[in-house]
Amino acid sequence: MIVTSVDEAQSELARLFNRARRVTGFTGAGVSTECGIPDFRSPGSPWLRNRPIDFDLFLSDPLMREEAWRRKFAMDDIYAGAGPGRGHRAFAQLIAEGKMGAVITQNIDGLHQAAGAPAHKVIELHGNGTYAKCLRCGRRYELADVRREFERTGAAPDCVCGGAIKSATISFGQAMPENEVRRAHDETDSCDLFLAVGSSLVVYPAAGFPALAKRRGATLAIINREETPLDDMADFVLRGDIGTILEPFVPSA
Repeated sequence: MIVTSVDEAQSELARLFNRARRVTGFTGAGVSTECGIPDFRSPGSPWLRNRPIDFDLFLSDPLMREEAWRRKFAMDDIYAGAGPGRGHRAFAQLIAEGKMGAVITQNIDGLHQAAGAPAHKVIELHGNGTYAKCLRCGRRYELADVRREFERTGAAPDCVCGGAIKSATISFGQAMPENEVRRAHDETDSCDLFLAVGSSLVVYPAAGFPALAKRRGATLAIINREETPLDDMADFVLRGDIGTILEPFVPSA
């Protein structure tokens, strides 16, 4: 069933929440676009001018590591100061009420946590771009410190252990984080309503979780502006502006 009326979408979503015992959330870039963070595939996206460097190149070429940091900071400047949107706040509220067990996200912006969702309830399949880590020892580095050193020397930073420091995101060609993938499977298995919001559902293995939920017997609802490859599989497709559809579920200030 495809719903395009905002009122009908909000009513249907309320009915789904009321009926569900446990909801698992799933978000993509579309939940953050109203916050000023561009998605990857839209025409003219700054991500197309600052494409992430493949992991193998980052590891093998010091010049590519420098370029990766240049592009990282260029993108950070574009959406500096972005705060959580209505979708993030709605998900945080559903988690606080005990209705949603966790949110699985493809996003790296940390806005679910900024909206109030506990960090242990946010499963970041593609990592987090708000800090950096050493690829050898795992030590955490704050981006302000990394940027200060990068701008001072022009060289890609190294850890005190000698390992390469990288944004704590999962790059193309980098292995998915095993713990997060396992947790995402567990949450998908335990829900009876899987709510996928703002994702094109074309990037795998992340996009496999909505299909897995449906195969395990959960109701699958998709909220997105555009069509997705899983629309035909979904029980409900709520098409329209994400923040507007979720607004009734956002806590009052």
